[in-house]
Amino acid sequence: MAPESYSHRSRLLPITLPPFLLRKVVSEIISTFLLVFVSCGVGALHLSDDTRVSQLGVSIASGLIVTVMIYSVGHISGAHMNPAVTFAFAVSKHAQFPWIQVPFYWLAQLTGAIISSFVLKALLHPIKNLGTTTPAGTPLQALIMEIVVTFIMMFVTSAVATDTRAVGELAGLAVGSSVCINSILAGPVSGGSMNPARSLGPALASKRFNSLWVYFLGPVVGTLLASFSYNFIRFDKSRKGEPQKTPSLKLRRLQSQEAAAADASDIP
Repeated sequence: MAPESYSHRSRLLPITLPPFLLRKVVSEIISTFLLVFVSCGVGALHLSDDTRVSQLGVSIASGLIVTVMIYSVGHISGAHMNPAVTFAFAVSKHAQFPWIQVPFYWLAQLTGAIISSFVLKALLHPIKNLGTTTPAGTPLQALIMEIVVTFIMMFVTSAVATDTRAVGELAGLAVGSSVCINSILAGPVSGGSMNPARSLGPALASKRFNSLWVYFLGPVVGTLLASFSYNFIRFDKSRKGEPQKTPSLKLRRLQSQEAAAADASDIP
């Protein structure tokens, strides 16, 4: 009786938790770790002594690490590296990101960001401000700025990740460039986070929680507005029988392989 019950569970498990989910989770942990390590690392060096790294240098480094990670793991997990992006993809009908994977992605992203921040704390001691994002003016100003710049980033991401007409090979360059531009603009106002995980990790390591809610609410609102906006203006090719791309930010080469693996796992 017990072996039969175990066999039954083993056949049902892949339906809810695909066998390739572990690879995606590890990919998100690593990519978010490196994203925070670079962006917050250069931010911390800039805040401690702006002769080491300029504000422009911080923005360029932040955009480049996003580009590098997209080309490195975009074909594996989609290179979200951002809980707000994952949430927007799950809500979007065109992205077709499964809700069952959302909490796993969130856990991976927060884990990578927090571990990275504490590693930076050990490496950059005695620097105390580890690239935390805090409003330069009022929280409302920072909130609006975060909504706008996250909107820009997600609007670009929606185009290159979910629209069949977009050039997927340039996804990393497009998204990384938008992050760089947004950081140049928003850095002096809100810190240019655009990412709840990127703000939470350094806040925990630095024990600085001033207006942290801004960097949770702003990116979520911005990504949702951008996703809905792009879905509204896009031409829905699925009505003509053309399949939509999945939210991977490279060539989506593993889409057919993962589908085949999922189908094979359903066979008793």
